[in-house]
Amino acid sequence: MIDLKYIGHSAFQITNGENAVLIDPWVDKNENYNWRDEPIKDILLTHAHGDHIGNCIEIAKGKDVAITAVAELAQWCKEQGVKTKSINLGGWLNYSWGRAVFVPAFHSSSLPDGRYGGCAAGIVFDVEGIRIYHAGDTCLTGEMKTIKELYTPQVAILPIGGNYTMDVEHAAVAAKWLGVKTVIPMHYGTFPEIQADLEQFARLISFNNTACNIINPIGTESNQK
Repeated sequence: MIDLKYIGHSAFQITNGENAVLIDPWVDKNENYNWRDEPIKDILLTHAHGDHIGNCIEIAKGKDVAITAVAELAQWCKEQGVKTKSINLGGWLNYSWGRAVFVPAFHSSSLPDGRYGGCAAGIVFDVEGIRIYHAGDTCLTGEMKTIKELYTPQVAILPIGGNYTMDVEHAAVAAKWLGVKTVIPMHYGTFPEIQADLEQFARLISFNNTACNIINPIGTESNQK
């Protein structure tokens, strides 16, 4: 049975049985999430910004697991003393919990030391036949139509906060282009400049007969619309 946990901001955990993958693990903002108690087997990063690499080095060392990331970001992680899987966009990657493919995202990416962090990415997960698209940080892009054609995700996790990524209006269009029936919003409300109107987003999504699952981070009351 697959379990999807929202940790906060853009951090999620997908668990399949005794194996879990952690995505963009900026987790120290959520005191109710304890990664030490989770069956984490892999960490996948969409890009190099601090609010996405988060606590990846600490967790990778503590769990003795590898970080999968685009080559430049993987190299930086390796320099921090952790195991890495260096990849680029395209091609399925196999893991104990399922498989994943890195796909285009349109966003900047810089490492903590100021170096170029490689291209930003989204990730399509295939876990027990369920396909989940984590868009990472991105604007609305026609690549989403290609993602629908190639991967037909059932669930899309989309940034909606604007300023650095899509806003609610563009994310609603993304959901339509992706053809998904379930959308989970992320990357909003963490900073003053990425506030979002969740009710407006739910209304816009509903016009396409798509369910907007507004999932609050672990430890807070959950809402579904």
